[in-house]
Amino acid sequence: MKILANDGLDQSGIDALTQKGFEVITTKVPQEFLVDYINENKIRTLLVRSATQVRKDIIDNCPSLGIIGRGGVGMDNIDVDYARSKGIHVINTPSASSASVAELVFAHLFSGARFLEDANRKMPQVGDTEFASLKKAYAGGIELRGKTIGIIGMGRIGQEVARIALGLGMRVIAADNNVGRASIKVKFYNNQFINVDIETEPLQDVLKHSDFITLHVPAQKDGYIIGKKELEVMKDGVAVVNCSRGGVIDEEALIEALDSGKVRFAGLDVFINEPTPSKAILNHPKISLTPHTGASTLEAQDRIGLSLADQIASILQIH
Repeated sequence: MKILANDGLDQSGIDALTQKGFEVITTKVPQEFLVDYINENKIRTLLVRSATQVRKDIIDNCPSLGIIGRGGVGMDNIDVDYARSKGIHVINTPSASSASVAELVFAHLFSGARFLEDANRKMPQVGDTEFASLKKAYAGGIELRGKTIGIIGMGRIGQEVARIALGLGMRVIAADNNVGRASIKVKFYNNQFINVDIETEPLQDVLKHSDFITLHVPAQKDGYIIGKKELEVMKDGVAVVNCSRGGVIDEEALIEALDSGKVRFAGLDVFINEPTPSKAILNHPKISLTPHTGASTLEAQDRIGLSLADQIASILQIH
């Protein structure tokens, strides 16, 4: 039973699958050759991340496929409903990377709040000759404690963001059409914890009252979640972070808001034109940037691999 992990798989997942009798192939097969490779090697399970597209052509032309797995949460690169209509199991790992993505949100927030994205660009260039002027330029940092964070999308990742925010002493408000109330358990190092219930609010209210806004929503088919109109509703000096999917924020409107000072800073892990983001986004001094690495921690990859292995074994009834 052969498994093709076309976008890679953590060693723990490979080991778990190998122990159950699977042959795991981690060769990166180009998209245009994928159908031929799957058929020639009689691949039973195809595992992907975000790079490989699993569309109707693969589903229709690869009769050996019984399972398609996505290492991560979003499955917008897979024709899920069509695959399932053909009797193919489609699985993902919705909780494995939540903590890692949430921590990246705060990496962007701290970076922007203390000008780290710009300081890291300029210190190597002129830090030895313009130290005093840089110190003055970055003197207006802000604290997160006591501020209001608005979370758009209160799924697993949104709730993990809420836990960290509450631990930092932030006020948390949230918008989600599918979640009315979220009960957040905040754990501390000595096994103590507190429970905080968060009632979701209309999106407009969250936009109006937040000092920081973070998005945790799926890819959008019809328009942006945050466009020019939504930006105008926000507080002056708001900060916006997107570690969900490219295309949920209008990047042109965001740049305009950054340039005008309406938005203090932004943090982006995802982009409209991945893997070739616009130069205007990449070169903007008020944007903290990462190349879609929300789930890219050793711990998350370990959990993803083990979760996929367990699900595949369960589907095929292998113990």
